[in-house]
Amino acid sequence: MVYHMDMPRREVLVQLDDDLVEALDELAQRIGVSRSELLRRGARAVLQADDWARADQRLVEAYRNQPPDPAIVAAASRLAAEAVPEW
Repeated sequence: MVYHMDMPRREVLVQLDDDLVEALDELAQRIGVSRSELLRRGARAVLQADDWARADQRLVEAYRNQPPDPAIVAAASRLAAEAVPEW
């Protein structure tokens, strides 16, 4: 999912405690953005993390539905064993 900056914006009221607002303001100032921009970035990061989590879950489900070929697993195990350094 892609979230573009050129989309129309809507004002949203969010209630935050004073400590959180202070921490957000300090971070925004340190990285040189407004509080609003910082919160937009945070919202995008949450949405992207959810996209990745759902993609991971789909991958897990696909492997549950189609187990790996035992011959491929055996070959990968042999290659991994050969790649282990001798200490």
